[in-house]
Amino acid sequence: MKFISGNLRHVGSLVALAIGDALGAPLEGYAQPEAWATQMLPGGRHFRKKGQVTDDTLQAKAVAESLVACGRFDQKDLISRLISGYRDLPEWYGPTSSLFFDLVQQGTLPHRAALLVHHRRGGSRSNGSVMRGFPLGIFHPAPEVYEISLRSSGLTHLDPVAGHCSAFLNTMVSDMCRGKSRATAFRHARALCTDDEVHAVLGNYDQHNIVPGLDAVECSHAALSRFMHAKTLEKAILSAINLGGDADTVGACTGALAGAYWGLHSLPERWCRELEGYDELVQLAERVWEKRVG
Repeated sequence: MKFISGNLRHVGSLVALAIGDALGAPLEGYAQPEAWATQMLPGGRHFRKKGQVTDDTLQAKAVAESLVACGRFDQKDLISRLISGYRDLPEWYGPTSSLFFDLVQQGTLPHRAALLVHHRRGGSRSNGSVMRGFPLGIFHPAPEVYEISLRSSGLTHLDPVAGHCSAFLNTMVSDMCRGKSRATAFRHARALCTDDEVHAVLGNYDQHNIVPGLDAVECSHAALSRFMHAKTLEKAILSAINLGGDADTVGACTGALAGAYWGLHSLPERWCRELEGYDELVQLAERVWEKRVG
């Protein structure tokens, strides 16, 4: 395993996303744990190995790999990479994304598949497009990333609320990877947000109860709130996963924000050592950063 000196916020964001995912996976779908979880553990609904990531990381990797391969956001390439990951482990994926991937594999055009998913499921504001989008923030400067995040989210999740949640958090990651403070990044994302509900909840995160749910707004709010109140990267991630509920996704989203702010060097060595694919993620984040457009 390779440890690198320096801040490396862009690497910290992707690696911490995976760490939050792996730490939260055993707690996914359960009530808030009585004992505070602090270590990588096996188990969970799919009985994952210690340090093993879920579809949150797999989909974020697909976004990152597509950006590196294409040098830009490319809808066709990204969908192909997302479906490839889905074929390997379909049981790990959420219902909205799963139905979309199934339809596309059956020959439905992507824009038609997204519409069908939205109607068949009575909406598409789940958090699947939020958890995968953070490499867009590493790659694109704000405010460019806001519009691209909406497009990326809309590939699978037609509800604009999911897109604006993704765009809000990705904007923060973009600014923080480029050296902006946490407060400045938050104010910038809030200023760019044009969705009334997302602006009301994320823009006023202190005024709402935290619910670690599958809903894009609930998940994004939980992650943002835990990040904004934390004094260290470790405390941010632990406070997120110990909410229970959709712990892996809230943990991943919190990790992406915290890693972009505190950087790779702030991650506890014990977590990096036990994380599945640590070196690969470090190298992938570096390649995204090298290809960034601003």
